[in-house]
Amino acid sequence: MTDRNFTVIENEWITLKDGTRLAARIWMPEGTEQNPVPAVLEFLPYRKRDGTCARDESTYPGFAAAGIAGVRVDIRGSGESEGVIDGEYTPRELSDGSEIIEWIAAQPWSNGKVGMMGISWGGFNSLQVAALKPPALKAVISIASTVDRYNDDIHYKNGCHLSAQLSWAATMLAYQSRSPDPELVGERWKEMWLERLENEPFFLEEWLQHQRRDDFWRHGSICEDFDGFPIPALVIAGWSDGYRNTPIKAIEGLGDRAKALIGPWVHKYPHFAWPKPRADFLSEAIRWWNRWLRDQLNDAEQLPQMRAYILDGPRPALRRNEDPGRWIAKDVWTAPEMRSFGIAHDGGLASGHSREGIGDVYLRSPLDTGTAAGEYFTLKPDAEMAGDQRIDDAGSLTFETPPLLKAEDYLGQPVLSLDVACNVATANLIARLVDVHPDGTAARVSFGVLNLAHRNGNAMPVPMEKNHKTPITLVLDACGYRFRAGHRIRLSLSTSYWPMVLPSPSDPGLTIDTESLSLSLPLLGDHREIVVPQPANPDPLPQYIAHSQPQTRRTVERDMTRGVTHYTIYEDTGLVEHPDTGNATQDIRCEIWSIAPGDPHSMTGVSTWTCVARRNGHSLKTISKSRLSCTESEWITSGKVEAFEEETKFFEKIFEKRIRRDLM
Repeated sequence: MTDRNFTVIENEWITLKDGTRLAARIWMPEGTEQNPVPAVLEFLPYRKRDGTCARDESTYPGFAAAGIAGVRVDIRGSGESEGVIDGEYTPRELSDGSEIIEWIAAQPWSNGKVGMMGISWGGFNSLQVAALKPPALKAVISIASTVDRYNDDIHYKNGCHLSAQLSWAATMLAYQSRSPDPELVGERWKEMWLERLENEPFFLEEWLQHQRRDDFWRHGSICEDFDGFPIPALVIAGWSDGYRNTPIKAIEGLGDRAKALIGPWVHKYPHFAWPKPRADFLSEAIRWWNRWLRDQLNDAEQLPQMRAYILDGPRPALRRNEDPGRWIAKDVWTAPEMRSFGIAHDGGLASGHSREGIGDVYLRSPLDTGTAAGEYFTLKPDAEMAGDQRIDDAGSLTFETPPLLKAEDYLGQPVLSLDVACNVATANLIARLVDVHPDGTAARVSFGVLNLAHRNGNAMPVPMEKNHKTPITLVLDACGYRFRAGHRIRLSLSTSYWPMVLPSPSDPGLTIDTESLSLSLPLLGDHREIVVPQPANPDPLPQYIAHSQPQTRRTVERDMTRGVTHYTIYEDTGLVEHPDTGNATQDIRCEIWSIAPGDPHSMTGVSTWTCVARRNGHSLKTISKSRLSCTESEWITSGKVEAFEEETKFFEKIFEKRIRRDLM
């Protein structure tokens, strides 16, 4: 069933049981009166009218032409939906999602079977809503998501604080402060806007009050009950994104209910992601939906459990348009065989279980080590991706192999074991797996971070015993990688990874016992090479009217006089008008992180957003500013939102909070 005509319902109101109306945009195949169709829901806070319209218009017409309705709904309090958002993946959000599925299944055009899909937020809540078992939900596709909200999202990673926590809180403060579209909601638009401005939360305050893996983070983490997850899940991610662990964790936890697909991509849908090669996501998804939403026997359940792109020595670059490599399949995923490396007497990284080492080494990295880390989740294949690691290796303890005599292929999560000591309750340890090219260029393959007090788990940290050698195990992020002959494998250890990872309370440094160190890399093992088709349309995103051009800048400034390093991010989307709605929007983000390389309490982050919407000479604007700093015992947060109509400010709100810092 292909090439079916369809219509687009620009705005449909879905009324929830509490009377709140949520706004939906629907791509509806023709002929549903005689032949009801399945539907796919995407449920997001990112504004269907302007925020995600381009990617929606690159995806849902393809579904509708295949006879599958697409239902794109704004979460409560976002876009044109009524109410106020109450947080991230909250019980109310997931309950709303279940109600929407019930509404879809009851429509006369529906065959009663619903799928749920999304990337990032929508990928998260697809899995989370599925775990609630709404009867009409039959399958999900989850892209760039997580099964563990504490360890594989933008908040914390093995007890370390991620700077993305401020970045994301600032983004959501800006997004949720924007006005609904007066054209769709009518005269109530300003009343709705004021309700949001007055009542929206500053997410950072809540996140910082849960610094350990407590019930707040267990909620929505489907790894808490893999056995109870009821339906098939296609789980997709990219090696260039922060959510690369999820496909492996999903198939390990869900077994045959899950299929994994991992490409070279940043945080984007696979049919328009970078770096290339892309994947024909529309065909992939339509096959999945046809199997589970209309019982078509197309062998989707026979897909290999793991399909992965094995990177073949990509180089850091100003822009990575295409990464070398090949697609492989493993029909059944099993725990990989590990190849071990240790430290030889000359300080090199040696294959085998070497226990020679070079004795104890004290390591205390400059606090600005990490400026080549890129973003936790990457939206563009430029400086958001990890750069040449030689910059960060200068502040790290490094061990590397001789040039490899033959290529070595790996797929899975590397594991580092070693004994360390420090003189306070905790410190951060960062490990990076690096591919050293023959000319010295160093490409990051994988990394892992650990707050040492969380070495035995994230719910109940245990302080380090002062100056006592303690065994720790650090599991690095998943990778699919070929180290070419003539390249070297490098292990880089540091106690800082700023600004991605915020410094520990006292930054004491660590004593590393090199004789105890063991690095285990997951061998690719049995596999077969496959072809993953690329999309027929090389540029599926629609083109809108650009009134100004986008700008991107990312700079590092080391003030040698004041002894301060500044890391600055500037993003301007340009003023872009949708040709059908006449609505023109522009978002400008300026984020500045600062630190003195020897003082962990000097850290500050400030993120400022300006969001503009214009139509027919009517201008609306919000300016939001979010700030995070610290002492040894406290996190200091502040936020400010200002709203303007025709450049006249009519609203201002200030958030200020000091939150006790978990010293473990």
